[in-house]
Amino acid sequence: MNQELDFMFVKYARVWIPDVEEVWKSAELTKDYRHGDGVLQLQLEDGKELEYKLDPKTNNLPHLRNPDILVGENDLTALSYLHEPAVLHNLKVRFTDSKLIYTYCGIVLVAINPYETLPIYGTDIIYAYSGQNMGDMDPHIFAVAEEAYKQMARDERNQSIIVSGESGAGKTVSAKYAMRYFATVSGSASEANVEEKVLASNPIMESIGNAKTTRNDNSSRFGKYIEIGFDKKYRIIGANMRTYLLEKSRVVFQADEERNYHIFYQLCASAHLPEFKALKLGKAGEFHYTKQGKNPVIDGVDDAKEMSTTRNAFTLLGVNESYQLGLFQILASILHLGNVEVKDRDSDSSIIPPNNGHLSVFCELMGVTYQDMSHWLCHKKLKTATETYIKPVPKLQAINARDALAKHIYAKLFNWIVDHVNKALHSTVKQHSFIGVLDIYGFETFEINSFEQFCINYANEKLQQQFNMHVFKLEQEEYMKEQIPWTLIDFYDNQPCINLIEAKMGILDLLDEECKMPKGSDDSWAQKLYNTHLKTCALFEKPRMSNKAFIIQHFADKVEYQCDGFLEKNKDTVNEEQIHVLKASKKFDLLVELFRDEEKATSPTGAAPATGGRTRLSVKPDKNKAGQASKEHKKTVGLQFRNSLQLLMETLNATTPHYVRCIKPNDYKYAFTFDPKRAVQQLRACGVLETIRISAAGFPSRWTYQEFFSRYRVLMKQKDVLTDRKMTCKNVLEKLVQDPDKYQFGKTKIFFRAGQVAYLEKLRADKLRAACIRIQKTIRCWLARKKYLRMKHAATTIQRYVRGYQARCLAKFLRRTRAAIIIQKYQRMYVQRTCYKRKQAAALAMQCILRAYMARQLYKSLLREHKAIIIQKMVRGWLARQWFKRSLRAIVYLQCCIRRMRAKRELKKLKIEARSVEHFKKLNIGMENKIMQLQRRIDEQNKENRGLSERLNSLEVSHAAESERLRVELTRLRGAEEDAKNNANKVTSLLEEVERLRKDLQNTQKEKKAIEDWARTYQDEMEQMISELKEQNHLLKNEKNDLNRLIQEQSQQWKEKMQRALKEETEQLENDLNEERSRYQNLLTEHLRLEEKYDDLKEEITLAVNIPKPGHRRTDSTHSSNESECTYNSEFAESEDGTRGGEDAIKGILDMSLFLKLQKRVSELEQEKQSLQNELDRREEQFQRARARDDEEHKKARSAELEYESLKRQELESENKKLKHDLNEMRQSLRGSAEASSAAPGSPAYTVLLDQLNASNEELEVRKEEVLILRSQLVSQKEAMQHKDEKETMTEPLPYIEDVQKLTDAKEISQAYMGLKDTNRLLESQLQAQRRSHENEVEVLRGELQSVKEENNRQQQLLAQNLQLPPEARIEASLQHEITRLTNENLELHSDDPKEYKAYRISMLRRMVDLMEQLEKQDKTVRKLKKQLKVFAKKINDLEGGQMDVSPGQTTDEPVHPVNIPRREKDFQGMLEYKKEDELKLVKNLILELKPRGVAVNLIPGLPAYILFMCLRHADYINDDQKVRSLLTSVINSIKKILKKRGDDFETVSFWLSNTCRFLHCLKQYSGDEQFMKHNTTKQNDHCLSNFDLAEYRQVLSDLAIQIYQQLIKCMENILQPMIVSGMLEHETIQGVSGVKPTGLRKRTSSIADEGTYTLDSIIRQLNSFHSIMCQHGTDPELIKQVVKQQFYIIGAVTLNNLLLRKDMCSWSKGMQIRYNVSQLEEWLRDKNLMTCGAKETLEPLIQAAQLLQVKKKTDEDAEAICSMCNSLSTAQIVKVLNLYTPVNAFEERVSVLFIRTIQTRLRDRKESPQLLMDTKLIYPVTFPFNPSSLALETIQIPSSLNVGFLTRV
Repeated sequence: MNQELDFMFVKYARVWIPDVEEVWKSAELTKDYRHGDGVLQLQLEDGKELEYKLDPKTNNLPHLRNPDILVGENDLTALSYLHEPAVLHNLKVRFTDSKLIYTYCGIVLVAINPYETLPIYGTDIIYAYSGQNMGDMDPHIFAVAEEAYKQMARDERNQSIIVSGESGAGKTVSAKYAMRYFATVSGSASEANVEEKVLASNPIMESIGNAKTTRNDNSSRFGKYIEIGFDKKYRIIGANMRTYLLEKSRVVFQADEERNYHIFYQLCASAHLPEFKALKLGKAGEFHYTKQGKNPVIDGVDDAKEMSTTRNAFTLLGVNESYQLGLFQILASILHLGNVEVKDRDSDSSIIPPNNGHLSVFCELMGVTYQDMSHWLCHKKLKTATETYIKPVPKLQAINARDALAKHIYAKLFNWIVDHVNKALHSTVKQHSFIGVLDIYGFETFEINSFEQFCINYANEKLQQQFNMHVFKLEQEEYMKEQIPWTLIDFYDNQPCINLIEAKMGILDLLDEECKMPKGSDDSWAQKLYNTHLKTCALFEKPRMSNKAFIIQHFADKVEYQCDGFLEKNKDTVNEEQIHVLKASKKFDLLVELFRDEEKATSPTGAAPATGGRTRLSVKPDKNKAGQASKEHKKTVGLQFRNSLQLLMETLNATTPHYVRCIKPNDYKYAFTFDPKRAVQQLRACGVLETIRISAAGFPSRWTYQEFFSRYRVLMKQKDVLTDRKMTCKNVLEKLVQDPDKYQFGKTKIFFRAGQVAYLEKLRADKLRAACIRIQKTIRCWLARKKYLRMKHAATTIQRYVRGYQARCLAKFLRRTRAAIIIQKYQRMYVQRTCYKRKQAAALAMQCILRAYMARQLYKSLLREHKAIIIQKMVRGWLARQWFKRSLRAIVYLQCCIRRMRAKRELKKLKIEARSVEHFKKLNIGMENKIMQLQRRIDEQNKENRGLSERLNSLEVSHAAESERLRVELTRLRGAEEDAKNNANKVTSLLEEVERLRKDLQNTQKEKKAIEDWARTYQDEMEQMISELKEQNHLLKNEKNDLNRLIQEQSQQWKEKMQRALKEETEQLENDLNEERSRYQNLLTEHLRLEEKYDDLKEEITLAVNIPKPGHRRTDSTHSSNESECTYNSEFAESEDGTRGGEDAIKGILDMSLFLKLQKRVSELEQEKQSLQNELDRREEQFQRARARDDEEHKKARSAELEYESLKRQELESENKKLKHDLNEMRQSLRGSAEASSAAPGSPAYTVLLDQLNASNEELEVRKEEVLILRSQLVSQKEAMQHKDEKETMTEPLPYIEDVQKLTDAKEISQAYMGLKDTNRLLESQLQAQRRSHENEVEVLRGELQSVKEENNRQQQLLAQNLQLPPEARIEASLQHEITRLTNENLELHSDDPKEYKAYRISMLRRMVDLMEQLEKQDKTVRKLKKQLKVFAKKINDLEGGQMDVSPGQTTDEPVHPVNIPRREKDFQGMLEYKKEDELKLVKNLILELKPRGVAVNLIPGLPAYILFMCLRHADYINDDQKVRSLLTSVINSIKKILKKRGDDFETVSFWLSNTCRFLHCLKQYSGDEQFMKHNTTKQNDHCLSNFDLAEYRQVLSDLAIQIYQQLIKCMENILQPMIVSGMLEHETIQGVSGVKPTGLRKRTSSIADEGTYTLDSIIRQLNSFHSIMCQHGTDPELIKQVVKQQFYIIGAVTLNNLLLRKDMCSWSKGMQIRYNVSQLEEWLRDKNLMTCGAKETLEPLIQAAQLLQVKKKTDEDAEAICSMCNSLSTAQIVKVLNLYTPVNAFEERVSVLFIRTIQTRLRDRKESPQLLMDTKLIYPVTFPFNPSSLALETIQIPSSLNVGFLTRV
């Protein structure tokens, strides 16, 4: 032992020493300890040196400090050294540094109040802890609740959770979260939402039982025990509540900074509400009972809002509005009662002034008389044996009586509310088990301790005793289980203290005895205590300075109690007469109910009253019962509390307890601030240290053999390692630990004494340190040698490069010298040559300038002379022309005047002649002769005019030639004259010019010299300017380059910004789409869940009633949007053996509703047809009106058209008569053949055939009418175009006649004559054109008549052929024929006239399109209606012919077979025909009884889907909508049924997901939509559905596929869930990387045994299994990618959530393990070619968390790197990982608090969800991309193993 101590207490060992301020302080040894030393040389953490003296008597050494790797453990029992400083330090580190408020201490959960709202209580956290072992996750209140729930279900034993702690420690919140956990996990067994009611009781009890104190804003001032009941399925069915020791004194008194109960302040805050006006309340500061604390407001609490919550809770628990108002009325009256003022009348009496306002309100609210209440508040009644006295009381006693009444009323109200809460939570279902939650006050000690503290500490003594016994029992069971020697452990037994309080002649017994004394007092009671216990009990003491107090040594501490008030509080008296007054209330029933049968009032469980502050009073004035009343008064508060406590202990002893100890870290409510003094006080008081002491007395450290081997493998040699782990561990321990008493070997674990784990850890650390030193030595040697070699190589390299550099420098110098000489030579030559060239250029420039000047002067003089001559010429010519023009205008004007005068005279004569009648007659008689004469005269005049014109032209030509000759001669003479003048003046001008040139030469020479000087100056300035411009240009270029670079950068930034914005917008839209899909699919899931729930309830009702209902069938709740088309019934999902009677009845009902809908649809179609007919009539009328406006010349053409149309009608009528005659003959022949056969004339076959013939006749008539309409419109459009052309060429002749009547002049008459002549010619040409057109039209009509006859013959042949085809084929054939005919006509028209054909073609195409659309629409509707009418007719025939022994399926099918002759095989391939009665067999063999394994292995993928679709194609082909609907409904319901039956089988779900998707793709591929048909072959397009649009059923199948997909994900999740944590986190994929740390008690006492260890290989094998199954079933590749993405999300989310909730997993080595595991998963994705499916991205949060565990976490640069790296993790997750980071080895360092705060500061601006855990229930929205099949339907072979031989290939 001494050697071990010497080994542990060495230099640098750390110990704990006591300290006044911090309780315990850490120090380090600076010198080794030797046995016998009396002083330890220590150094504190602040560097201060200290000598620590050992106690010479005990010579006890200070407590050793645990290694750093053990600090911050989840379980205190995992610490190697179990003592008070280790526990305190561990709690402090977890609380302040890691922000962890929960810690295990063996079986106890220590909860420290953070005084801050933490995000660790959400629903996601609840589900994360659900089903987990208690030691697997970080400590949490949910873990305790889960352990209790699991043990209740496993052991079938009631459980209890005991939550204790002092005020402000968080007891109420912990109990509330425990109840929330049970309500969330278990749910309720009924639809009454019992779990919501259980949770709703919390706000009610908090409002009436909680108050603000100096230590807590929401302190519970009573104790409560809630039993939550469960049924056999462990679902909540109800609850029951017991309360203890309500603090009634708070109603009438509050200390400073405290408040009354919350309900009073909530009521005052809601006084403005209308329903509270009658209460006459005001602010809380106006009432004496609510203002004594002087601080009526709690920060952050809205009392009005809390009042609303309380009222809602009352309503949820069934307390109606009238009762609620009654409760608030009583509470308001208590407030008014507190404001009643009592005044002194004299020294022995008091009085209440009359008309006291508050008393009046109190009496009004209570319904009592003012006089009685005011009288008994100031008086009391005294009873003796013979008489009764009424005695006034002084003011102080009156005030006390008032307060006692207020407390009594509140206590009664509290009990009433508790009772009604229990009634609301009571269940009629038998309770199978329960979990009790005890929220009770912890050990209390104040400066002044009274009766309340005494009762509280008494209860804690009882609970501590029970706790000690339970801990001792568990330790004993563990040792016995492991079969190790058991030695008795000495632990503190507080039974003597309990006996001191509750035994005979104990404190409570003496108190009750003193209360019975007539003149008992607190002083006399104190003396009795001194006399009885002072000398006999060591736990009882008397204070030195007081005779009215006593001290009890409790298990936690000594407490001094003041005796003042003990008797009064124990008796809890109230004036009986005041109670009589209240009970006499006539108006307030609730008040009377509170005090009714008061003496019988018990707690809801049948025990004594739960509230210790109550006393039972008998206020009945019956003298015979006075003795009984006195006996009731003897049952004091202490006795009641002792009885209820005894009942509570019996309940707890009958359950399995779970302990939660709440610790208050400081008295100032500072968040995450730890006060060691206060914490140690509470740890001692709550029994945590006692648990530690009991554990430390035995073997506190316990390891499994595998854990020990994994941790301490480094201490073993290779030869020590055996296959048997147990023997290996034994051999190693015998070598490492010499003392065999320090450990024991159990069956599965090794037990160590305290300190041994630290000893082993030191050995392990030394071994690792030595190994590290050796590794460092080797690595440093290698690094030094590498450095030397690098330096040597670098030196030689530098020398080589320096010598080469010097040689290059010399060569460069020589080259530069030679180059300089050459440059000088050429420079000098350049200077001389430049000077010469400059001089030469100057001389040449001067000569050039002078010569140019002289030439310019000569040129200017010549130019001036020439321009003067031109000006003279032009002026003279202009003057001559002006004179000529004036003369010509005068002559013309004179001629005009004379001619106008003559014309006026002639006109006047003609007008006079025109007015005479005789002249008119002559003119009319001889008009023709005159016209002929005028024509001759006009011809003669024209001849004369032509001759005169010829003569005039010859004269003009000769005159023009003579004029031109004279003009040329004149011009020549003038030029000669000008030349003579110029020659005369030329000599003089030349002499003057020579003189002037001389002067100019002199001036030029002067100017030359000046120019040269200016040129030099200018050249210098220009050179300087050029240099400046060059500099500016250079600057501008630089600036331009900078601007270009800036522009490029900005453009790049804008481009990146736009791309980023576009990407973000795209991502946002994708997220919105995914959210919308997810929302829709979640609604679909909820719908499916409700549907299943409805089915289950229906089955339960059916089983409960147990009355068979024939014909009843459960209806599926899945409906499409169109109920008439997609109404589901589950007739095929039921058993095959059921009868069809009820089914037919249901169908009949459905058919009647369908028949009404069809009638409505028929009427709508008739209205639509009528509207179309009206539109056609309207257009014809417009056309007729347009035709009516034409000239009467076209009447012949119109009459011809009418004749043509009447001819066509006659021909068609004759054809119709002929056809009707043929039809009648056919009917007669059919009747005859029918009579010859066995069928009667009214048989169904005859009726169906007759209906089909009638339908074909009607359709033929409709087609002929449409053909006639088309032809008539064609003819009318043709004629309209011809008339339009004629109108454009025609002119009106009438205006000419009117003009002729106005002409009298011969000239005008001649003009009129010419006009009439032209008109006659035009009319004659038009008449001939019309004659030709009429002849052409007659020919056309004859041709058309012939074509109509031919068409009639073709129609007759077509009719004969169509009668042999099915109805659908008839319609198609007739339409094809009509289109062919119209095409031929169009081609003929095009050959006749292309322009006319173009206009005609456009109009006809439009009309054809409209008619075809209407025709198709009406054809579909008519076919559907006819089919439905045939079905009705069949059913009517079935009902009439019920005596025939034929099944309904045969009745439906028989009439069709004789008529519908199938086409040849090549036209209808890829279809399967089945009978109606075989549908059940088809569904049964193909869906319900099909084995997916055989189909997937032996047959083509999706074969059931192909078979079902081929059957559907045949039903579509025969136009049987009922068969289509029935088949689709049966398929959907059968798939749902098989999934409901085998929904947990992944193979089955995957198989039907694949087939459902294939069936959906087939419906799309063969739907006929262009978007799907483009992927098909020509043959596949021929197989498209022709009669029905199944788009709505595609939506239903898509919804079904979504449901199957979600079922597949749930099934897959159930398989993967147990593997993920073990395989991804716990299993060591890389052996030896992570060391196993010591584990605590919780890990050893897990709720369930180990079910087997899963590894990463297990997960990968399961993924391979999933993938291979889906591939075998032919699942779409895109769907497989979505499934894999969901799988990886579940793996990542579950792993990350467990990582965030497990401190032991947050280490560097575990990060390496995770990254390796993730790389293996990525490798699996690459092997399967699934890297692009997005699965890797779902693992990104886990990858970043693993990286976060491995990166450096010290500097600001590290913080910046972490913030940029962890973009997929939220701030809460990053901080959580950093807080949980725990070193596994001594070489790792913890994350500092400062670094975590730096991370929080940097991530403050992130906008993200505060949620800590990932949602493991999230399912990505699934999509089903269209995947067409290349498989041809006609090539599919159906194997006989499917048992579908009744299907016929068509």
